[in-house]
Amino acid sequence: MPYLPKAFALAWEASRLWMVAWALFLVIQGVLPTATVLLTKTLVDMLASTLTTTIGGKGFGLVSGIMGLLFFVLLLGQALRSATTWVRTAQAELMRDHIHDLLQKQAVRLDLSFYESPKVYDQLHRARVDAISQPMALLENVGSLVQNFITLLAMAGILISYAWWLPMVLLFGTLPALWVTGRYTWRFHRWRLGNTLNERRTQYFDWMLTWFQAAPEIQLFDLGSYFREAFKKLRQKMRNEHVDLAKQKMQAEMISGVISMLVMGLTLSWVVWRGFHGFLSLGDLVLFYQVFNQGQQLMRTLFGSVGDIYRNMLFLENLFWFLALTPLVESPPASHTKPARFRKVIKFDRVMFRYPESRRIALDDFNLEIFSGQIVAVVGENGAGKSTLIKLLCRLYDPEAGRVTMDGIDLKAFSLPDLRRQITIFFQEPVHYLDTLSNNIAFGDLAARPEFEEMRAAAIDAGADEFINRLPDGYETVLGKMFGGTQLSVGEWQRLGLARAFLRKAPLVILDEPTSNMDPWAEADWLARFRQVAAGRTALIITHRFTTAMRADIIHVMNRGRIVESGTHAQLVALNGRYARSWTRQMQLD
Repeated sequence: MPYLPKAFALAWEASRLWMVAWALFLVIQGVLPTATVLLTKTLVDMLASTLTTTIGGKGFGLVSGIMGLLFFVLLLGQALRSATTWVRTAQAELMRDHIHDLLQKQAVRLDLSFYESPKVYDQLHRARVDAISQPMALLENVGSLVQNFITLLAMAGILISYAWWLPMVLLFGTLPALWVTGRYTWRFHRWRLGNTLNERRTQYFDWMLTWFQAAPEIQLFDLGSYFREAFKKLRQKMRNEHVDLAKQKMQAEMISGVISMLVMGLTLSWVVWRGFHGFLSLGDLVLFYQVFNQGQQLMRTLFGSVGDIYRNMLFLENLFWFLALTPLVESPPASHTKPARFRKVIKFDRVMFRYPESRRIALDDFNLEIFSGQIVAVVGENGAGKSTLIKLLCRLYDPEAGRVTMDGIDLKAFSLPDLRRQITIFFQEPVHYLDTLSNNIAFGDLAARPEFEEMRAAAIDAGADEFINRLPDGYETVLGKMFGGTQLSVGEWQRLGLARAFLRKAPLVILDEPTSNMDPWAEADWLARFRQVAAGRTALIITHRFTTAMRADIIHVMNRGRIVESGTHAQLVALNGRYARSWTRQMQLD
C-alpha cells in the first residue's frame, strides 16, 4: 500500500488537469446508477397507479416526465462513459511518456555495476515491461473501486430502509469471490517473479532467431533447430504453469459463484414472500431486485478491483524499487575542484578492484603512472585487467582499495561531468548508432555542437573519410539495415568509432584495441598519422597488437592484475621476458 500514494503522485505529475476531470466524472458516474434505480421504482409505481385508477391526462404527463428524466440520466451516463474513455486515453499517453522518462533518466544515472547484476536486470526488465502500463491500470482500477464504492453506499442506504441486515447479506454473498481474487492474484504474482529469468531467456532465443547479425551463423552452423527447441521447451513449461493456475482459479470461482447464487436466491425468496403479504409494492419489488442484483455485481467488481489494485501494487514495486536505486559512483556533494588539463601524472596507487558479485580480483595492489604528453601502451593476455583501467579512469567504477589521482588529486574529488569532459575514449566494441553518419561522429562531443569541418577532420584522423565519401549520401548516409540504411563493415564501424573519439579535444585519449578490426593496410595508414593526432595530448592504448604497441613512448605489460614489465619496445625485447616471448611468437605467426 505505500506504493499507492506514489502512483497517484506519478499520475498527478504527468496529467494534473486530466486527473481533476477524471475524479469529477467518477463521482457523477458513481451516483447515476442509484438515480436510475429510484427513477425506475417511481416509474413502475406510477404506471401501476395509472392502470388501476382514472387519473387520465395528468397521470400520463407525470409518467412522461419521469420517463424523460430517466432517459436524460441514461444519456448522461453514456456521455460520461465516452468522455471518461477519452480522459483515460490522454492520461495513459502522458503517464507512459512520464514513466519512460523516469526509467531512462535512472538507467543513464546508474553505475555499470547495476547492469552486471542479474537481480537488478530482472527488476529493470519487469519495470520496463510491466510498470509502463501498470500505473494507468492502477488508476483505472482505483477509479472503478471509487465509483463502485460510491454506488454501493447509495445502494446500501436503499437496502437498509427495507431491513438493516440486507447489506450484510450482500457482503457475505461476495466474500468467497474476494478470497479467490486475493489468493490467485498473489499466486500469479509469485509465478511471474519466479519466471522473470525464463521470460528473458525466451526473448533471447527469439531475438537470436530473428536478429539479422546472427542470421549468417545461425544458418551456416544450422543452429535454428537448437534455438527453436530451446524456445518451445521453455515456453511450454511457462504456458503449462500459467494455464494450470488459470484452471485452479476457474474452479475456485465456480464454487464461490454457487455460494453467491444461493445467498441471492434465499434473499429473493424472502422479498417475494414480503410482496405476497402486501408489505412491498410492485415498484419496491423491481427496485429491490435491481439493487440486490446490481449490488452483488458491484461487490464482485469491487473485490475484483481490489485484487487488480493489489496486483498493480506488486508490479509497481519493481518500478519504485528500480527508481530508488542510488549510484555507488557519484560526484562529491560540493565539488569546487575542476580538473584542469593535467600537466604531470595520472597515478594508480596500490589499487585493488573486483567486479560486483565476482570473487576474482581484477587489479591487485596495482601501481601505474601515466605522464602527461606520453603515448602509453598497455599489453597483456585476455583477463589481465587492461580494460579495467579504462573503467576506473572514467570512474565507471571506484576501486575497493587504493586510489586513482590526477596531478595528485583523487578522481573522487571531481564532479563526474567535469572529469569525463577531460577524457575521450574508443571502446573495444563501439556502439553502432542507427542514425546518420555525421551524428555517429557528432555524438563524441554533442554538447560542443561540432561543425561539419570538425567532424570531417576527425574522420580523416581516424582513416574514415575515404570510405565515407563512397557512401550514397556521404556524411548524411543513414546507417544500419534496421531503418533501411547502409550497413558498414566491422572495420568501417571501428574507424567511425575512432572518429567519434577524436572529435572531442580532451587532454586524455583512451583507445581500447583501436586496430583490432582493421586490415594491415588500414592499420599501417592509421598508425602513420596517429602521433600527429595525439600531439599535445596524452594517449593510453590498450592493445594485443605489438605493431600498435611498439609506436608508444612506453609499454606496460600486465599479468593477473599487475604490471610485470615496463619499457620501450626495444628495451622489452632486449629484456627477453614475457613481452619478448609474445613478440617473437607474433612475428613467427605473421
